[in-house]
Amino acid sequence: MNRIWIWSITASLAGFLFGFDTVVISGADRILQDLWKTSEIFHGIVVMGMALWGTVIGAIFGGVPTKYIGRKKTLVIIGVFYFISALGSALANKPELFALFRFLGGLGVGASTIAAPTYISEIAPANDRGKLVGLYQFNIVFGILIAFLSNYLLSQIGPNAWRWMLGVEALPALIYTLFTLNIPKSPRWLISRSRRIEAKEILLKIYPNKDPEALMTTISPSKRIKSESIFNKKFRRPLVLAFFIAFFNQLSGINAFLYYAPRIFEEAGLAENTSLLSSIGIGLVNLIFTLLGIYLIDRVGRKLLMYIGSMGYIISLSLVSFAFYFQWQGHFVPFFLFLFIASHAIGQGSVIWVFISEIFPNNVRGEGQAFGSSIHWLLAAIIPSLVPIMFELVGAAAVFTFFALMMVLQLIFVKIFMPETKGKSLEDLEEDLNMIQTTKFKLFKK
Repeated sequence: MNRIWIWSITASLAGFLFGFDTVVISGADRILQDLWKTSEIFHGIVVMGMALWGTVIGAIFGGVPTKYIGRKKTLVIIGVFYFISALGSALANKPELFALFRFLGGLGVGASTIAAPTYISEIAPANDRGKLVGLYQFNIVFGILIAFLSNYLLSQIGPNAWRWMLGVEALPALIYTLFTLNIPKSPRWLISRSRRIEAKEILLKIYPNKDPEALMTTISPSKRIKSESIFNKKFRRPLVLAFFIAFFNQLSGINAFLYYAPRIFEEAGLAENTSLLSSIGIGLVNLIFTLLGIYLIDRVGRKLLMYIGSMGYIISLSLVSFAFYFQWQGHFVPFFLFLFIASHAIGQGSVIWVFISEIFPNNVRGEGQAFGSSIHWLLAAIIPSLVPIMFELVGAAAVFTFFALMMVLQLIFVKIFMPETKGKSLEDLEEDLNMIQTTKFKLFKK
């Protein structure tokens, strides 16, 4: 079990770089717009948004290397992308060049949301899969916290502080890449590529007290077709589930908030230094409640955490909307946003990558993870890019009201459609979801 934890922690460090890379730009938001004298539209879509468009591309196509060259090699390539992006962004002297390097980092983020959860879910025992895949989310929020803290500490070192904020990511990217070279390949991926001898060796390390031949038969029975389209109608149920959990994740406004946390705090009447410090508080709350979510996910299940998170979203987003509408200045907004982050961390934040990595069959898991990630990141690219414009056109109160209404719909989705996946093997989940789907089709025909 110690080996599985070490391998899972190593793969999940891709999440640390994901979180750091996503949020570190918030410290340079205003600085870059003033430095390059760009319009709100250009700044939002190109300077700030290009990394997210890279993430969309990485999520859409990241399933290809994850499937054909393997989970491990894809994770190594991701580390190289992060390293080059960090150095290039820090040294850029034009907004277009800066956007290009940020786009490269975005490719790493998008691909990591496929390769890392898929890899961990395929080496994890069923009873520990939630917390092990949850390590990826823990590292995301840990990276977010370190990025907020790093931005705060580096913000006072001079006019080129933004270069240090962005460039410091190169060090953890290099360390992660070197560590990833030492993890084994996924046994389920090896079996899907008919490399059974290598798979047997790794299964012996993961399950030393079990017969590897029997495990391989369970993982890959002879009846299973090795190559199928993810859009085959038999995969309709997991596709719908992946779509909606990703859809609602971003319609909570989480990425919009993380990207523009200092700006939102300033809109609420806080000074610049205070807003950066409040951002560190957001990172701490995120970390604490993510740890709680990871602790609970294999104990109470995915569905209950989504109930808790949904209710917390609705309450906190409504309060934030009221605060802006009635102009409650000062420390009200940070408190309400802390509640929002806590709700996200214990609900969607802890569940999304675990859930998507569980619901697809072994032979299309990479493509399924890519589908869910693509929906997530397409919306994550669109929504934050529009935040500065929407704040200007309709105001913060209306924006947060919209997000609150979306979370009411999420609560309905969890209640009616979301299955519980706690404690079941990936193969058992495949059978369960197929049975549920077949039963529904039969009832519909009757």
